[in-house]
Amino acid sequence: QVQLVESGGGLVQAGGSLRLSCVVSGQSLRTGTYSMGWFRQAPGKEREYVASITWTGTTYPADSVKGRFDVSRDNDKNTMYLQMSHLKPEDTAVYYCAGTDLTGISLGSATNYQHWGQGTQVTVSS
Repeated sequence: QVQLVESGGGLVQAGGSLRLSCVVSGQSLRTGTYSMGWFRQAPGKEREYVASITWTGTTYPADSVKGRFDVSRDNDKNTMYLQMSHLKPEDTAVYYCAGTDLTGISLGSATNYQHWGQGTQVTVSS
């Protein structure tokens, strides 16, 4: 059974930085075709794509975070990261990590992911 556990959320002032982690169990990131992504959901809004990283290491940040957020993965630690810098109040949301072993699909669509974490809250104060 694959499980994803996020950590690293918290309260930060605008302009600050945070690094989120997503530890994967039940699935090795060193083998196979397991790609991963980050999504977020603010109160009263739909879940929004943030960034993804393929099993080959290619990254795809959303336009809203490009230049501010970096997604990476450490296959030896079975962990994906989201380094967030220059945070804005509008980045406030619950952040979710997700994983899929499907290939040839859009990693920007939440429906293509098979596994989800429980989420971690990020709050950016102005």
